[in-house]
Parts: sequence; structure tokens; C-alpha cells
Amino acid sequence: MTSVNGSIPFETLVETIKSLDLRQQQELLEILEEQMFEAEEDWENSEEIIAEVEEAKKAYQAGDYLTLEDFISSQS
Repeated sequence: MTSVNGSIPFETLVETIKSLDLRQQQELLEILEEQMFEAEEDWENSEEIIAEVEEAKKAYQAGDYLTLEDFISSQS
């Protein structure tokens, strides 16, 4: 197994990834996708996002919104 320690310049990391064989790149992609999925879940379940969604729902229920068509018209 290949390991990386310390701080690596991004360009060096990209070149290193390019040098991996297809199987290693696919494995790395799976790892990155899993980490991104987990980060998105954490973000979606954060108190800040939940509060913003609730605020948006209340505004919508109160009729306090602008349709996309109305928004586009107002920008012209």
C-alpha cells in the first residue's frame, strides 16, 4: 500500500495521481466519493442548513416568494 505523509503541493499531488494505474485511480475515486458523500450529509444535516430550509418553507407557505419567471422579468 502506498502512503503519503506531510504537506504536498497540489500540483505534485495531481501529477502523482496521474501516474497511478487505472485500478489505483478507481480506488482513489471511490475513497474521494465516499468522503464527499459524508461531507455533504454532514452539511445537509447541519443546524444552519436545517434552519435555512425551515425559514424558506415558512416564507413559501406565507406566499413570500418570487417565481423564476417573475424574477427573470424583473431583471430585464
